[in-house]
Amino acid sequence: MATYQKGGARPPKALAGAGNAIDERFGGAAWARKSIRKAFPDHWSFLLGEIAMYSFVIIVLTGVFLTLFFQPSMEEVVYDGSYEKLRGVEMSQAYASTLHISFEVRGGLLMRQIHHWATLLFMAAITIHLLRNFFTGAFRKPRELNWLIGVVMFTLVMVNGLFGYSLPDDLLSGTGIRILEGVLLGIPVVGTYAQMWLFGGEFPGEMIIPRLYVIHILLIPGILAALIPLHGIVLTWMQTHTQFPGKGSSNRAQYGYPFFPVFVAKTTAFFLWIFAVCAILATFFQINPIWLFGPYDPGAISSGSQPDWYMGWLEGALRIMPSWEVNAWGHTVPFSVIIPALVIPGILFTGLAVYPFLERWVTGDHEIHHLLDRPRDVPARTGIGMAGVVFFGILWAAGGNDLIADKFEIPLYWTTWFFRITFILGPILAYVITYRICLGLQLRDRALVEHGVETGIIVRSPNGEYTEVERHLRPEEAAPITDNRPPAAIALSRPEQKGIEAPEARTPLGKVRLALNRRFVADLAKVPGHHNGEEDEEHVRKSIESPGP
Repeated sequence: MATYQKGGARPPKALAGAGNAIDERFGGAAWARKSIRKAFPDHWSFLLGEIAMYSFVIIVLTGVFLTLFFQPSMEEVVYDGSYEKLRGVEMSQAYASTLHISFEVRGGLLMRQIHHWATLLFMAAITIHLLRNFFTGAFRKPRELNWLIGVVMFTLVMVNGLFGYSLPDDLLSGTGIRILEGVLLGIPVVGTYAQMWLFGGEFPGEMIIPRLYVIHILLIPGILAALIPLHGIVLTWMQTHTQFPGKGSSNRAQYGYPFFPVFVAKTTAFFLWIFAVCAILATFFQINPIWLFGPYDPGAISSGSQPDWYMGWLEGALRIMPSWEVNAWGHTVPFSVIIPALVIPGILFTGLAVYPFLERWVTGDHEIHHLLDRPRDVPARTGIGMAGVVFFGILWAAGGNDLIADKFEIPLYWTTWFFRITFILGPILAYVITYRICLGLQLRDRALVEHGVETGIIVRSPNGEYTEVERHLRPEEAAPITDNRPPAAIALSRPEQKGIEAPEARTPLGKVRLALNRRFVADLAKVPGHHNGEEDEEHVRKSIESPGP
């Protein structure tokens, strides 16, 4: 694997003495020299992972501050703090200590809000980073393990966020804990035992906050502290960075800036920018004002309660699910809880985890890939990804069906049925539309290579004809389209010979695999110049005009 840098190849002299001293005692000079010279691609999408990593650092730092003052106890106390509207009100120590942090600890409210905003940014960065890796095929060999670690972290962060905003024991977070208890009770046979173990008795019990606290600050952060370096540093350091197609890019060459000093300087400045964004948001935009909600009361009813955005999809699934249940053998199976709370998350996270291996089985692609795909070049994968995004988005929007009904003065049942229908039809339409858009963009790329870019300059020929001047693509503009690259999939099917089917088509599973393979391979982008241009263009036109993928 060749590596090319846009900066210097030698470490600065200032590090030579320290490096020699460390090497004489601990060794590793060869690894350090290689690491300092390692090239990092200069593309904005690679910053998404850094946003997530630095957000986690901010979460840990602010979380340590908050743990110094927070009391994870359900013991009842009478509030006598500085917030006058709640004086004399009975509440848990957890809620009282959160009020103490917000109003009496110097900088406490700022730290609370930085912690909350950084968590939201952390989840957003992980989500977009995950989508970027999916749409570009960055999960392929040899990065399957990195993809699995990313999916595990995505799940852990989502669960830890749920536990984190449940700790203050205010009315909003208590409503979320009540939903959690209902989900546990909905699990047949073992649900009641799980509920009693977690809550330490009948709801709300006295153990739920202390146990969530231990999980929130020790268990899950400890796992994340091990997985994040493994995902973002160790595996990335040992493997070659991916890069997008372009001039000079190939599966065997890596272009970028050296780790030191260029990347170190840029990433340090980037961390400061991320911290500044979180601090500005925390300063000027209020979030989670628990003093307005009051302490949790199981008998209180409030409307418009919404979880943080990353849990909205689960809330939406619970809201639009019909009230189905089955009674059998003395047990009630509430599908209205099991399907949205267990089956749908299981499909989502299991699908994410197994997709790299499923795609490899369908495509027969066992090659190593360091060169990314442009989403338009692989319409089937891009269509599947957009179907998943719409699936998530519809459930997320359904989590606010009551607010939508209230603000737009629409009957609540109308919004519920709308989301029930679009939940099924939306992903299908998203796949078809995305597939067609990818084919159209492929056709446009071929037109740009063959005819050039429209300049907007109109000229008149001697015979009176008006034509537009077109500029041929520069080599760096045409490279992502014209440069050869490893195929994203290979055709597995072989024609019948003397009426005998190919071995891979003789079993039902084999027939399914070949059908999926034909669909995946059908409209992969072809590199102009390696095939007849007119045939390629006609193939794309026929695909666009066909009734469906």
